[in-house]
Amino acid sequence: MRNHTEKMTVLVVGATGATGQLLVNQLLTRGQHVRAVARSPEKLPIDLRNHEHLSVTAASVLDLSDTEMAHQVSGCDAVASCLGHNLSLKGMFGQPRRLVTDATRRLCGAIKSNGGKHPTKFVLMNTTANSNRDLSERISLRDRSVLAVLRAVLPPVGDNEDAADYLRSDIGQNDSSVEWAVVRPDNLINEPEVTEYQVHPSPVRGIIFDAGRTSRINVAHFMATLIVDDGTWSEWKGQMPVPYNKGPS
Repeated sequence: MRNHTEKMTVLVVGATGATGQLLVNQLLTRGQHVRAVARSPEKLPIDLRNHEHLSVTAASVLDLSDTEMAHQVSGCDAVASCLGHNLSLKGMFGQPRRLVTDATRRLCGAIKSNGGKHPTKFVLMNTTANSNRDLSERISLRDRSVLAVLRAVLPPVGDNEDAADYLRSDIGQNDSSVEWAVVRPDNLINEPEVTEYQVHPSPVRGIIFDAGRTSRINVAHFMATLIVDDGTWSEWKGQMPVPYNKGPS
């Protein structure tokens, strides 16, 4: 099990997003070294941009060459993706439509090409709208009906599913280079501080109807804990955990 005083190097993509910024802060607060690839680094808060343990590459992750991608992941103990599509017409229907999937594939390919001595942790932020097809997850007929429509009309839904399926099916459970976990928060809300939360292997609430809530800062806290704490990682690696805020929804 990892010594909590041991410094790690973590690459975060999607670092300027609402959850990505919080994850970067969580990792830095825990004394880790963070690399970030960000198209607009100026969106990071000034205290993060000036942190001595953060290095930022100004680029869109999919614009990196294979050599540049391999350089980014070289020496990293973990890679975390908080990539997502903006909730705008361009973000939902414009290019790149397969942002999350293509980034996941290329990052894992870069990890494999470097041939490290130990597996690199890959933590993908996803959504409860994406079921874990390794398990028999119960989804209500109402939820299934709405999700089928969303899948048909909104490209980001399929992108999130394909990214997780790549880890689940292509990387699998016994890869020598990459170990993974897919974090599936429920409806995301903003809260100023970490609060109590519970983590389940599968959704325990509805997906669309009777959904729960998960604060972005709790998602960031859980993702950081997965990365730095080997006990938590052993519990959830190769799975698609679902964190919920504890308390009334």
